Amino acid sequence: MLWLLILGVVGMVFAPAMWLRPTARERRQGQLRQVAIEAGASVKLDTPPLHGEVDKMAAYRWAYPTQRPGPHFVLVRKARASESLKHFKYDEGWRWRVQPLEPLPSVISARLSRLLSQLPDDAWVVESSDKALTLWWEESLEAPEFGAISAPAAALRDALQGRPDRPAGSVPASPP
Repeated sequence: MLWLLILGVVGMVFAPAMWLRPTARERRQGQLRQVAIEAGASVKLDTPPLHGEVDKMAAYRWAYPTQRPGPHFVLVRKARASESLKHFKYDEGWRWRVQPLEPLPSVISARLSRLLSQLPDDAWVVESSDKALTLWWEESLEAPEFGAISAPAAALRDALQGRPDRPAGSVPASPP
């Protein structure tokens, strides 16, 4: 009887520690995020630029140099996009939510298309702002597979940098 009491007390002591252990999915995501950071991307949970979306999603960002901002655009996977959005002509599985003001050169569009074709099915948005190229996704890949999208994303970031929609120092016109 005393042994049962001792086992019960020991079980009560260690039970909370077992609840705090990360799940297999959390360990996999931690490894994936560490590989991404080592590859030069930053990772943050944030609200994606999807209409009506309130849940946070992983945003993997490849930053542009401060002196060489990038263009502004948002591409959404067709499964999450409105039918009224214009197709990305290099990949029918994606639609423009926001097109860049200046059309992308065909070489850069080809790199963008190559990246889109390598993304997993849970990648919903590819966004570029003046600060970073961002991939919004649900982190389905294993850490070793991340290189298949990290290198093309970094190459696309390098090609897009220095192509801002507005010249430096310009201020957008205010509405009348």
